[in-house]
Amino acid sequence: MRSIAIFDIDGTIFRSSLTIELFKRLVKKGIFQRNFMRRVRASERKWMNRQGHYDDYVKEVVTAYQKAIVGKKKDDIVAACREVISQQKFRVYRYTHHLLNKIRGHYTTIGISGSPLEVLEEYNKFLKFDKLYGWEFGIDEKGRYTDVILHVPPRYKKELMVRYVKNHDLSFKGSIGVGDTESDVGFLQLVERPIAFNPNSKLAQIAKKRKWTVVMERKDLVIEMQLNKVKILKI
Repeated sequence: MRSIAIFDIDGTIFRSSLTIELFKRLVKKGIFQRNFMRRVRASERKWMNRQGHYDDYVKEVVTAYQKAIVGKKKDDIVAACREVISQQKFRVYRYTHHLLNKIRGHYTTIGISGSPLEVLEEYNKFLKFDKLYGWEFGIDEKGRYTDVILHVPPRYKKELMVRYVKNHDLSFKGSIGVGDTESDVGFLQLVERPIAFNPNSKLAQIAKKRKWTVVMERKDLVIEMQLNKVKILKI
């Protein structure tokens, strides 16, 4: 049986959030009203000024996106996705992108993200995962988005991976998992080689306790380490 490799995408392969970049593009194109952008500016400023948390900023964008998408044409959203990926597809971390390329063809590769499936599918023309999971929104008979959310993979990553492996006759033996936040713990604890990549403090604490490999990439430097002798500071 073939082993699997599971990657988070936003902040793990892509050096930003695809949701944020798509949201900004849709506002710029006039598909989303500018008042939605004003709602997230405060969270963005707090994060940039180190007065707030990045996760709060992302949550604000996701909430605004879910409201703004209702009634919009799927064709318009997909066109914006193509523009975002065309301009930003090379905004990757070297370590994770290299790892993905290295194991392609030897593992069944799975990408899982909290970003909309449309932008992930466009990005996957570049990344070439075997399977993708992302947010899915309902669409009516006129090709416009509804307020119904069909699929929210980030909420049950562990269950998704267990089911996928079982249904496709795959194996966790020799498996790899790469994530950057505590939301990835579900699948990281399933694999034989869990990697906490540029982890936030919560994931770093978990990685330290469970003796998972931690990889940090900063500028042109990549460091692989165990955190058992590293002191994690709280500032």
